[in-house]
Amino acid sequence: MMKSLLISILLLTPLCIFSQDRDSLAKPIIPAEKVELLKNIDITFDMRMDFQAYTFRGGDNYYNGIQFENGFTALGIAGKIHERLDFRFRNRFNKNSDVQTLDQLGSDIELAYINVKVSPSINLLLGKMTAFYGGFEYEFSGMDVLEYNDIYGNALAFVTGAGITLQAAEDHKFGLQVLNSRTMHYDDLYGDIVAENIQEPDWPVAFVGNWRGNFFGGKFQTIYSLSHSYEVRKMGTTFLTLGHKYQTNDFSLMYDFHYSYEEVDTKGIVTNLISDKEIAEDVMYIENWLRAEYQFSPKLKGLLTLMTSSAYDNIKTSKEYMRTSYGAIPTLYYSPFKNLDVRFYLAYIGRYYDYSDYAIELGASSYNKNEVRLGFMAPLLLL
Repeated sequence: MMKSLLISILLLTPLCIFSQDRDSLAKPIIPAEKVELLKNIDITFDMRMDFQAYTFRGGDNYYNGIQFENGFTALGIAGKIHERLDFRFRNRFNKNSDVQTLDQLGSDIELAYINVKVSPSINLLLGKMTAFYGGFEYEFSGMDVLEYNDIYGNALAFVTGAGITLQAAEDHKFGLQVLNSRTMHYDDLYGDIVAENIQEPDWPVAFVGNWRGNFFGGKFQTIYSLSHSYEVRKMGTTFLTLGHKYQTNDFSLMYDFHYSYEEVDTKGIVTNLISDKEIAEDVMYIENWLRAEYQFSPKLKGLLTLMTSSAYDNIKTSKEYMRTSYGAIPTLYYSPFKNLDVRFYLAYIGRYYDYSDYAIELGASSYNKNEVRLGFMAPLLLL
């Protein structure tokens, strides 16, 4: 109903504006024969804004802050322009809009791809898209995640390439992608932070495969992925994610395990600890992520997110343990509208960063962050 009303307004507006111009008959901006196409177009505007108060304590971190923040603001357009072809585009406004030197798009353009239905069970994706990484933390929109664990908080999720999905059975879907492993050339990304044996490859490429499974009528779900990418010549990253979800009517429990072995540190956490002049090599990150959700009533929902992330350096030789971060995020959602997904929330974000003696000798110090947020999330369907 709302979409039909908006289309009618678009068609009638020119007639109202030029109703006193008797010399010519005004034509609608959108020809009548194109109206059917608009019915297959969705325009979304997603927002997350909050009021936050936080403290940092430990080492050199001793300060407080209070502020309003626009955590997520994005405009998306998706549509079906043929029975076998649709597209999706999303612009994230609170991201850098500089054109990237490798894929030639601004980093604020997160999605810009077409989806071709090759057969009833096979789809082909071409353009800038979400990498087929696994886990349920990664399944949530950036609007829904108040704070990611360390890997996904520093990972490059939106890259250009090609992907194919296969619905092998009703409960099993497989995906494969060939993507650029980054959006910028190496020199533009790292600048003067180099190592002697690092060179730009002919193609910084990533290969990503995943499997989505459903069991027991959808009560238990899995999203597993394995990827290997080459950031520099003959050196790359192997990333494994195992995601699990148990779902009932009012309760869901999700658990992810992440393992990333990086011959060149792409997350930057270990690099920031050891040097500001050389990129870290032979780095490993291991993570656990747990999220429980319970629907108390149609309007009230509670959730708890727990996470850990450990970082190691020199995996092939001394395997130096560097640090572990811990996180806890209890949250309450209140949804006052019956047919509109606008959620007001109150959340606490607690993070503790515990550094090893080895990292402390390099100048690090353990610290914690405590934050309270009061805000709203609004995924709005405009058309």
